[in-house]
Amino acid sequence: MKDYYKILGIERNASQDDIKKAFRQLALKYHPDRNQGCKESENKFKEANEAYSVLSDPEKRAHYDRFGTADGFGQGGFQGGSPFGDIFEDIFDDFFSAFGGGGQRRQRPTKGADLRYNMTITLEEAAFGTEKEIKIPRWQTCETCSGSGAEPGTQADTCPNCKGSGNVRFQQGFFSVSKTCGKCHGAGKIITTPCKQCRGEGKVRVQRDISVKIPAGVDTGSRLRLSGEGDFGSFGGPPGDLYIVLDIEEHALFKRHGMDVYCEVPISFPTAVFGAEIEVPTLNGTTTLKIPPSTPSGKTFQIKGRGITKLGSNQRGDQVVGVYIDVPKKLTDRQKELLQEFAKLSGEHVEASKGFTGKLKDLFAG
Repeated sequence: MKDYYKILGIERNASQDDIKKAFRQLALKYHPDRNQGCKESENKFKEANEAYSVLSDPEKRAHYDRFGTADGFGQGGFQGGSPFGDIFEDIFDDFFSAFGGGGQRRQRPTKGADLRYNMTITLEEAAFGTEKEIKIPRWQTCETCSGSGAEPGTQADTCPNCKGSGNVRFQQGFFSVSKTCGKCHGAGKIITTPCKQCRGEGKVRVQRDISVKIPAGVDTGSRLRLSGEGDFGSFGGPPGDLYIVLDIEEHALFKRHGMDVYCEVPISFPTAVFGAEIEVPTLNGTTTLKIPPSTPSGKTFQIKGRGITKLGSNQRGDQVVGVYIDVPKKLTDRQKELLQEFAKLSGEHVEASKGFTGKLKDLFAG
């Protein structure tokens, strides 16, 4: 009785990925084309085929694990249909690549690469929207040769290796696999006189000017997609896309919280006591804010509709204004006199500050 697990060099509890990996390694190692004339390698290759055909099929494997045989399940290579799926396509990729035969798949129309552009805008631009002009370096079709890669007035020749089909067929025993032509790399044509502008590439690197409309309400991390503004596609494929990734620079006065903006405004002590109307800045000009009498420091006021525009609508957030009492750093003698009189009338005892040095002297004097 053959031990299929031992043939593949795996444990009895091996997963399907382990079985596939083990068979792939053995198939590459003992393939007849790599070991021509070696009967032992040919036998090992056949044994590996037999083992994989059983262990890769859950029903066959269960029957084998129970009865020690796979009789009745089409044992032996490809009898009763192929159980191998795409594994031989993968093996042939590795096999022909090892000999420089080019294991890549046939080239098909491919979408061009997507591009990314990082853009920094102001808070005002984010709030109300704007339009920016940017320069994007990208690949695009060479206008001189219209993307053919051949010098104008000349044309590409049909590839003699694949006769213009772009692929060649390999027959390896019972395998028949179609592969990309290694001479023309799937194009089906050979350029004998390359275009001087693009050197036969069919594409050139250019700086493209693009106008970008930034909608109102965007925030840091917002992405704008410009369809078709990425690199051009290969073999007739569509161009990629351009993604604009936004970053909102820090504002000197305002802090953003969703659709609302916050700012702090200083007021004088008399304004806090008696109340007044003051001018406060907003994202679009100034507006008047009424401060009621006896307003404490830290009080906040809400100005409706002066915040950030909601993305995709005309709705705007609010502006929240926090006020704080601005203590003057320099006072005249008369101002000090009046404040001290006010403190006495309020029942407070006020002493002029001696400062840190004066306090040290008093500490060590005693």
